[in-house]
Amino acid sequence: MVVGLVIGAVVGGYGVHLAASSTGGLRRLPYYPARALADPVAAGDADTIMVDELPVALVVLSRGGRLLHAATRAQAEFAEGLGALIRHPALQRAVADLQPGGVSEVRIEADVPVRRVVQAFVKAGSWHGHPACVVVLLDATAHDALDRARSDFVAHASHELRTPLAALVGFIETLQGPAANDAAARQKFLAIMARQAARMQRLIDRLLYLSRVQMLEHQRPQGQVVLPDLFARLNDELQGKPAEDRAAVIIHAPPAGALRGDADQILQVLVNLCENALRYGRPAPPAVARIDVTAQRLETGGLVISVRDNGPGIAAQHLPRLTERFYRVSQPAGRNGGDQGTGLGLAIVRHIVDRHGGRLDITSTPGQGTCCSVWLPQG
Repeated sequence: MVVGLVIGAVVGGYGVHLAASSTGGLRRLPYYPARALADPVAAGDADTIMVDELPVALVVLSRGGRLLHAATRAQAEFAEGLGALIRHPALQRAVADLQPGGVSEVRIEADVPVRRVVQAFVKAGSWHGHPACVVVLLDATAHDALDRARSDFVAHASHELRTPLAALVGFIETLQGPAANDAAARQKFLAIMARQAARMQRLIDRLLYLSRVQMLEHQRPQGQVVLPDLFARLNDELQGKPAEDRAAVIIHAPPAGALRGDADQILQVLVNLCENALRYGRPAPPAVARIDVTAQRLETGGLVISVRDNGPGIAAQHLPRLTERFYRVSQPAGRNGGDQGTGLGLAIVRHIVDRHGGRLDITSTPGQGTCCSVWLPQG
């Protein structure tokens, strides 16, 4: 409906003509109704385009694809990504191929800095008496993320759930049959069943959280993260861990101040990194596990938060794939109780960091530990 109204306004609805003033700026001329715009004698140029008052993201391009004007809504909704969308080959091709009086629709997919999907509707018009076109940009990123989440669940999550579900079914059948009257076996099997059920619950929770993060990934957060408060909340989160785990994590005092971001999501980043370090970053006995959480400002700008462990480290061939969904590094027998985790923790970290315009860097030396560093822009 909105697109129809916008195209109607371009063709001959209510419009406002922006004309160059003697000072070199733009001055706004009065509104003209649709029937007046249809009469060149009464209204001047019949193809004038109203851009700033429409409740959609709209830009005006020359027929050569150069930006002439961007509505306030377009600048607010797409921010620094607007230039990349305008220069996208699919949109430039649609502008070049557009016939006079024609309307075309094009799908724009951009992966830098984060994945974004935009439906663009292009209509020929004029701007200051010269051939131009108006482009309505509809953000379809959230819808695309939902479709991808559904397909990922079918392709990957169903496979991941099959193993613990099969274990539960097997133990239930055993308890209903041969072990029905065996109290010792019942206690043993129930403990294993509880672990498998918890594993499925963690997997589902992580998948739902990852889906929410991906749907918001294209929207830069506008909140404030106060660093001392963030580290205090991390300390509170770790209070639910066993005493041995809490003692292994050393949280160093962060610098004062704040940065722009989503405090809950940045906290989730730190929790995930600490959980990974506790799960996979423990050195072999008799060495004592130590995980250091630090934050420091850089002279070049931004803030770096690091989680460093003194564990066995990770082989170099695994590092590029650690943030892939469901990717897990095989652990030696006996480590982590056979629990390999969900394989989603670092994928969540990567998407959150991407949303904040930051970078995730993972370095590791076998036998010396692993360091996960998150760089976040200051503003």
